[in-house]
Amino acid sequence: MSHNLLKGKKGIIFGALNDMSIAWKVAERCVEEGATVSLSNTPFAIRMGNTEELAEKLNAKLIPADATKVEELEQVFDESMQAMGGKIDFMLHSIGMSPNVRKKRTYDDLDYHMLNQTLDISAISFHKMLQVAYKKDAINEWGSVVALTYGAAHRTMYGYNDMADAKAMLESIARSFGYIYGRKRSVRINTISQSPTLTTAGSGIKGFDSLMDFSERMSPLGNATAAECADYCITLFSDLTKKVTMQNLFHDGGYSSMGMSYRAMEQYIKSFEGIKDEDGNVIYG
Repeated sequence: MSHNLLKGKKGIIFGALNDMSIAWKVAERCVEEGATVSLSNTPFAIRMGNTEELAEKLNAKLIPADATKVEELEQVFDESMQAMGGKIDFMLHSIGMSPNVRKKRTYDDLDYHMLNQTLDISAISFHKMLQVAYKKDAINEWGSVVALTYGAAHRTMYGYNDMADAKAMLESIARSFGYIYGRKRSVRINTISQSPTLTTAGSGIKGFDSLMDFSERMSPLGNATAAECADYCITLFSDLTKKVTMQNLFHDGGYSSMGMSYRAMEQYIKSFEGIKDEDGNVIYG
């Protein structure tokens, strides 16, 4: 159901890959609520995913770009403003990838070159987007920027690896740039700390299925879905949240406020056998 919350607004959605992506759901909801959007992802992601299909469906400009490269981000903003006839009103950063996770390097045996890639792709790209937008004055007053994060930025989550460091940096960038952009242009910047969500990127995290099951048992309202996250993004892009900025907003069914739930405890007491390696030693991290 549309409420026309974004009627007449324009925005850029970074990171839509396929219909499992939160960014994909956000783009669809933005258009349902009356907005015009452009889409951007890496050329490789566009080839392996279905972003072209989404762009056709939404009549959206699709601009291939590596978000770690400033010159390519400049092109995204220039082409988006040209295609949509002026400055944008909102932007979503939904980008994250860890080569260490993909290569199954544990946190105590990181490849530091790959760590730099993790931070650049998953966090520093957000700063680059904001800096390019700021220098180009590409976002209208009272515009809204949202980046997607996860609770591992605050609490250690087994298997989340160096992505936790990246998410912590991402949230810090939102606060630091949020102050500058807010004072100078009245643009608000927030992060949404989403429940573990089954996406193409998320499925690469070690033990992800168990993580989703645990958070589902711990959360009074259960895990938030990708579609529900899209709804939350819409509220932050709308004029109903004009004074909300520099916040990390938990969208996790109450998980972040829980210590232990009955459902989680019930499952826990069924087995006291830890996760063990081939030699029978308990794995702690």
